[in-house]
Amino acid sequence: MSRTLIITGALLILTGLLWPFLSKGPWGRLPGDILIRKDNLTFYFPIATSVVVSILLSVLLWLFRRR
Repeated sequence: MSRTLIITGALLILTGLLWPFLSKGPWGRLPGDILIRKDNLTFYFPIATSVVVSILLSVLLWLFRRR
């Protein structure tokens, strides 16, 4: 359990350090994400991004459980 927490923490720190570079990529602007802009309202619902992140996390957790 402690090994999993250490790896998770390290990944979160790495993501935080790389966030300026990751935010310039296509993440969060995939086809299937809903973006509605009106005069004084912006609504953003990242459906496709959520599905991709969910699949990636499911595969990673499946790989960790196999060990």
